[in-house]
Amino acid sequence: MSPSRTPTLSPKPTAPRQSQHGEQPPPSTPTLANLENGLDHLQATAPATAHSSGTQVRRVALPVIAVVLLIAAWQIYVTLSGQRRDLVPGPLDVAASLGELWREGLLQESVATSLQRGVLGFLISLLIAAPIGLALAQIKPLRQAFGPLISGMQVLPSVAWVPAAIIWFGLSDATVYFVILLGAIPSIINGLLAGVDQIPPSFRTMGTVLGASRTQLATRIILPAALPGFLGGLKQGWAFSWRSLMAAEIIAVGGSLGFGLGSLLQRGRDLADLAMVMSSILVILFVGILVELLIFAPLERRVLRGRGLLAGAGAR
Repeated sequence: MSPSRTPTLSPKPTAPRQSQHGEQPPPSTPTLANLENGLDHLQATAPATAHSSGTQVRRVALPVIAVVLLIAAWQIYVTLSGQRRDLVPGPLDVAASLGELWREGLLQESVATSLQRGVLGFLISLLIAAPIGLALAQIKPLRQAFGPLISGMQVLPSVAWVPAAIIWFGLSDATVYFVILLGAIPSIINGLLAGVDQIPPSFRTMGTVLGASRTQLATRIILPAALPGFLGGLKQGWAFSWRSLMAAEIIAVGGSLGFGLGSLLQRGRDLADLAMVMSSILVILFVGILVELLIFAPLERRVLRGRGLLAGAGAR
């Protein structure tokens, strides 16, 4: 007689609970799809937290408050110093000078002339500098040969080219554009090279493995990957273009040259009108800042956000 065995009770498989409508509840263990949905939700909700309305208001209000305080300090100094207004004009004197220049049409003419020259010169510089920068980035001996020369040209003040340009081209627009090109091209090339240097080497390796030619590697892999750093070079190139333009317009006056902001500044000096000089300086500063805020800043934010390098990258 075999020994009695205590029967073991195996747990019965329990059927999944069903809701009243016969639907099964979602599994308790998180799946890959759930994790992806959670990450997408996190990316979608993070920008709303980071970019609150208070942050936006503070971003606009703080620069405005700083400008108002500077103008107030300027006016207080002019009032308390007791110096002659023709030597130390106050904000109200400069505002009156701007109003007079506006009524005469000189302000509109000078801004339009300088802005047209600056934008056109910058675009021409970009068309010339981008291929040169890509060639230097792709061909190492070429960069070793011409890299120091380009860096030296960037350090050289563009105003040094004005006398030579006047001798070569006379008092014409060619003089102005020549100075703009020599001021902007080296900055754009060095900005592109700096962006290329920040690209991980694996990008080039992947392009080579996938069979990309030298041209495809430069235009489809290197240039898009270097775009964040290249934008910094473009901003610097615009700054050099604007500065070179003002230097050329101040020195090269007359002939077939139009009337730009540099010419307006020079006229104020010739007339010993310091209010006109200060007005010209403020307009030059304002136009440069306006181009930066309306063109380069949004473009830079868009590129960085699309690459996940800016808060709110998940927002579209």
